[in-house]
Amino acid sequence: MADNKIEQYLIDLMLTYQQVDDSLWLLDDEEHVLQGVAIVYAEPLVVIRAEIMDIPKENLLELYTRLLGLNATDVVHGAYAVDNDNKKIILINTLQYDSMDYENFRAALESFSLALAEHYPILSKYREKSGA
Repeated sequence: MADNKIEQYLIDLMLTYQQVDDSLWLLDDEEHVLQGVAIVYAEPLVVIRAEIMDIPKENLLELYTRLLGLNATDVVHGAYAVDNDNKKIILINTLQYDSMDYENFRAALESFSLALAEHYPILSKYREKSGA
């Protein structure tokens, strides 16, 4: 059963999380810089996803160029992507459940942690300012 493997890895990594249902875990682990990261088991895949920001109305070409550059040089596991349905920039990774082991899972989450910590200052300049 999927939740046993995924949940066991989360426990082994000592991460703070909430199991929302049989196939969804939400991480809220400030210590490991993994707040707002969702892990979804959608057979045969495990999808790790974090919403980074709303898609801004300005500087899109510059932002997308920057994201592609980060994908090429800094994001080891996963990639930045656009979720047009929800108008969000996301960080996403997929793992094959059957072949996923602890090391694959840990490496994917460490890559997310690194990206979320190191790229925040880079991407924050593209966030739209609310209120004036």
